[in-house]
Amino acid sequence: MYQTPDLIFQELFTNLQQSGLFADDKIISDALPKARPEKILSQYRKEKNEFNFDLEKFFFRFFQLNPSKSVDFKSDTSRPINEHIEILWDVLKREADKSVEGGSLIQLPNPYIVPGGRFNEIYYWDSYFMMLGLQVSGEINLIENMVDNFSWLIEEVGFIPNGNRTYFLGRSQPPFYSLMINLLAEEKGEDVLVKYLPFLEKEYDFWMNGKVLLENDDSILAKNHVVNLGEGKFLNRYFDQYHQPRTEMLATDLELAEKTDRPINELFSNIRAACESGWDFSSRWLRDANDLTTIYTTEILPVDLNCLLYFLEKMIAKIYRLKNNEALYTVFSKLASTRKELILKYFWNKETGFFHDFDFNKSEQTNVLTMAGVFPLFFKIANDEQAKLCSEIIEKQFFKVGGLVTTLVHSGQQWDAPNGWAPLQWIGIQGLKNYGFDNLAKKISDNWSKLNTDVYYRTGKLLEKYNVEDTSLLSGGGEYEVQDGFGWTNGVLLKLMSER
Repeated sequence: MYQTPDLIFQELFTNLQQSGLFADDKIISDALPKARPEKILSQYRKEKNEFNFDLEKFFFRFFQLNPSKSVDFKSDTSRPINEHIEILWDVLKREADKSVEGGSLIQLPNPYIVPGGRFNEIYYWDSYFMMLGLQVSGEINLIENMVDNFSWLIEEVGFIPNGNRTYFLGRSQPPFYSLMINLLAEEKGEDVLVKYLPFLEKEYDFWMNGKVLLENDDSILAKNHVVNLGEGKFLNRYFDQYHQPRTEMLATDLELAEKTDRPINELFSNIRAACESGWDFSSRWLRDANDLTTIYTTEILPVDLNCLLYFLEKMIAKIYRLKNNEALYTVFSKLASTRKELILKYFWNKETGFFHDFDFNKSEQTNVLTMAGVFPLFFKIANDEQAKLCSEIIEKQFFKVGGLVTTLVHSGQQWDAPNGWAPLQWIGIQGLKNYGFDNLAKKISDNWSKLNTDVYYRTGKLLEKYNVEDTSLLSGGGEYEVQDGFGWTNGVLLKLMSER
């Protein structure tokens, strides 16, 4: 039903991606055709071998760059930062989409907020953290519109993709949909939960697809997102159904493949799975922290993903109780209870006093400490003693002058030190508050908010990530330049400021 640009434009797309015309591969994947795709491709095949053929001129003759209001926006730092964010909601807002034949955008029926910069479409987990700020701004209708867009995607394609682009249809992102609905219920009452039950169940079915096969064949270790731990126990991993270079980063992925002797499908599968995690990329997923070709995301049970699915199971159970369906309430309560036991069994490390991911091929925990280990506090899965030990690790190792650092490793990847990210500040702060560590939570909130504010007054920008170790510097690392806009930073900062 939906075709990706590489399939539509075939060798033209590949040649454009490998031409080096743009520093960012995504620009080509998001370009809007000015004519029917078959006409463009036919014309390219006619002209490409002509003397003095100019690919760049051909591109701009037949394609328009995807417009982004946030790129042209000029900030006024005489405004207080909260006023700046309120203005930015309009800059980052997109109305219901219009169809462009041959474009990569999946048209959504309702308005939504985009992150900003190169990210000019809706993103799954980003949206929850934007909604925290939209709630403070009283934009409840917009929150509902965005939830309904995700519900529409679940109905349309069977799950919530990474974003509303055709090239994201192989993967999702951390499943925050149930938290979005929970946020909406805070404003509109619990009656709203029942409306979304069918979509929550389809979301759950997507993440658990493969479980039945594993139940019937104990020799299979993993299928799709589901991993068989034996004895009828299952946890989940990140996984993309496609095993080829990412359409939106084709040249980058092909260049990486040249640096390794690994089977390329295996490499691409793990790259894509890391993109589903939202942590693309991090030493968390690497056997060698300094070598991206050693990525092994699909062999890891991530603690954050399984905590999110625990909340999803609890949410579905809660709605069945609201519907007076005790049988299905019991089923999903048991699923959540079992998952909680497995989270505590497989992810807790009493020696380090922290939660780790689990390498299910090696049957051992990974040795990387990351902010993903705070999710059991956010979802109140940890016991009081575990939470106390985690709080000590957070204070001694993760807490920096600008907030919480993502990992303790300096690898050059953007989801590693020295960078801090808004969603992980929120998870960390709320997780600590859940167990009464209010003073530490306040210090983190104050440091992060000060860094955001200082950079805003210095540059006029709110960034997607920040250097929390040296606050005189901006963030860095990763596949693209630091982006400003920026949806989830705006949302989390506005929420933190409202709670002071």
